Amino acid sequence: MRPYKYTVITYGVLAIAAGFWGPFNSILIKQLINLLPSVAGEDISILIIPASLIIVNFIVFDNITWRGITYIRAKCVPEIINQVIGTSINYVLGQSHKFYQENLSGKISKQITNLADGIEKLIGTIGCNFLTGASLLCTAITTAYFVNPIFCFILVIWFVIFASLSILMSKKLVILSDSQAAAESIVVGELVDSLSNHHNVKIFSRTSFELLRMTPFFEKQRLAYRETYFYALVMHTIQGGLIAIMVACSCYFLIHLYRKNLVTIGDFALILGLSMETGHTMWFTMAEVDDFNKAVGRCKQSLMSWMTPLEILDTLDAVLLRCTEGKIVFKNVQFYYKEGHPLFENVSLEMKAGEKVGLVGYSGSGKSTFVNLILRLYDLKEGSILIDGHDIRTVTQDSLRENIAIIPQDPVLFHRSLMDNIRYGRIEATDTEVIEAARKAHAHIFITQLSQGYNTEVGERGAKLSGGQRQRIAIARAILKNSPILILDEATSQLDSVTESSIQESLWQLMQNKTTIVIAHRLSTLLNMDRILVFDKGKIVEDGTHSQLLTNNGLYKTLWNAQVGGFLSDKETGFKV
Repeated sequence: MRPYKYTVITYGVLAIAAGFWGPFNSILIKQLINLLPSVAGEDISILIIPASLIIVNFIVFDNITWRGITYIRAKCVPEIINQVIGTSINYVLGQSHKFYQENLSGKISKQITNLADGIEKLIGTIGCNFLTGASLLCTAITTAYFVNPIFCFILVIWFVIFASLSILMSKKLVILSDSQAAAESIVVGELVDSLSNHHNVKIFSRTSFELLRMTPFFEKQRLAYRETYFYALVMHTIQGGLIAIMVACSCYFLIHLYRKNLVTIGDFALILGLSMETGHTMWFTMAEVDDFNKAVGRCKQSLMSWMTPLEILDTLDAVLLRCTEGKIVFKNVQFYYKEGHPLFENVSLEMKAGEKVGLVGYSGSGKSTFVNLILRLYDLKEGSILIDGHDIRTVTQDSLRENIAIIPQDPVLFHRSLMDNIRYGRIEATDTEVIEAARKAHAHIFITQLSQGYNTEVGERGAKLSGGQRQRIAIARAILKNSPILILDEATSQLDSVTESSIQESLWQLMQNKTTIVIAHRLSTLLNMDRILVFDKGKIVEDGTHSQLLTNNGLYKTLWNAQVGGFLSDKETGFKV
């Protein structure tokens, strides 16, 4: 809110002024009532001034103030909310690969929107109502004092008891609201998990199972919701009773003092008006305290769910990586996912600029982790990785990844147009360059056959396309990016043989003058690699060309001989991978 300092001050002044309407209105009505006995015959001119002031009071302290508040709210609150969401997304996108493995994206999205909703209530509604309620209370107490100090004491004592009890009971409501928000968040996360796997639910006929599995989550949400609102019901009943007692005390002393000629008939209207106005406004304000606590609870729950410290950060003096050659060096690299379970220990190797390197090994041997460490999706425990002599921890993460293009085994697309998905490789690319990349990836023909061509939206995660079509889009994206380092993770695994054969030539052209790392289970795709690294339990047990490794009679030859149709069988199960 700092950029809107003067707007916030104006907003506060208007909110305070809005609280004057009730007491001022009661004072003017008192004056009008006290003047009524003085009206003689048809002469009612004496009533014009108080009647006119009532109208002015409505216009100034009721209409203008609230319209001004609404105008400022409409103008500034959306900007602040967008800023909150943007900052939140920026922070969450900076989280590590591990964070997204442990948190459902739907749950994270829900928590971000909860934060935005909570802040909108805090600054857009609750804050305003607090100021209005405070100004009304102060004005009412002051006005009551000048009628008779007894009424001032009634309001003060009542408010202390009312506010203390309300705040005390609200503390438990905060805990209940936190539990309710947590239960709702879990339900949303589980719903997203089921819906995003709708294909599996259908082919396994597990709709009933999914509903049954959700039952305990629904029950927990139901109980949390019921407990919260039943407790709120009890609290509001007590608050209503306290207001009734306060009005009853005011009535008693009004009658008592009227019998002694210490108050006028107009004072009856004034005090009763103030009592009811103050009582209901304070009830509403205390209800706003409940909403305030709920909003704070939701904001806390949201922040706690994703505002964890970023695991991978750029150093303060991080520089931009200017990769001109693509030479990659591992120096005594140590890495493990869990303490005491090392994956890589003192791995050292060098990949020359422009070299084409294949990675093979059983599942879980460390191939994908090797690539993820180059991308700095995880940080090393010891050692260093250098690209063109720069330690990747001393360069910005964005510049590091800008210099690396990757074609994953199972590419995921945005629910956007095909043009946007391909252009994601290089945002500033022209339509002509995007189409040319699609041609090289042999995706242009199937794209043009779609009803909206390159403007066709592909659905969530690219669900409207086949696996092979998604892979060709990923290849086109990498072609368009044209980075000096290229990583292929089974890049043609989902293509049919004819398409794969035609696209291999494009991939081979893409590899030229690039440092290329190819992960493959089908060893026949690695025959033209400059060298092949053979992984086994985090260690590089062999390093050489295809022909050299076959003469070594080591693990590579065992894998080669074990293949049927060019596929690598899994070490533990014996099934083809």
